[in-house]
Amino acid sequence: MAQLDDSTAAFIHPTAVVDAGALIGAGARIWHFCHVMDGAVIGEATSLGQNCFVAAGVRVGARVKVQNNVSLYEGVEIEDDVFVGPSAVFTNVMNPRAAVSRRSEYRPTRVRRGATIGANATILPGVTLGEHCFVGAGALVRHDVAAYALVGGVPARQLGWMSRHGSRLEFDAEGLAVCPGTGARYRLAGGRVEWIG
Repeated sequence: MAQLDDSTAAFIHPTAVVDAGALIGAGARIWHFCHVMDGAVIGEATSLGQNCFVAAGVRVGARVKVQNNVSLYEGVEIEDDVFVGPSAVFTNVMNPRAAVSRRSEYRPTRVRRGATIGANATILPGVTLGEHCFVGAGALVRHDVAAYALVGGVPARQLGWMSRHGSRLEFDAEGLAVCPGTGARYRLAGGRVEWIG
């Protein structure tokens, strides 16, 4: 049986398999046909949709939403408040061959706080997705994505900037923008966006 945070019970659907040694945070929800391996860590209030797989050693932060049919392989690290859309794909080897073991070549993939990954997007190994970035549905991400960047396409390219709220940001001549959803202010300088309140 998995180790559960005892402050608030997690929900684990009867069809899910959670190996002994997995750590499941308070209020987490693990739905139909999921498999969470020994040594995986699932943060509090995180949801794994139907048919998800979490490999040994994977760390998933708090309040993460992983939608249906997503596999998180060894080397993937997901911080708090991330959204992973249905059937998004993570890989950990650049040149796999069935007859060649490449476990020593796994490359880490990091998804920073607040990022969004759209449905059917593919994230290649060794990539870091910056805080609050937004990866469009179906994108193929081969390179790091800056914080707050909006990327899409195959291969993915930057299309603009997004707020923490998930709204497009339009910067003025001084490099300032206001989120149309919340009124929060952002600054663009040197190709980087920062939240200024």
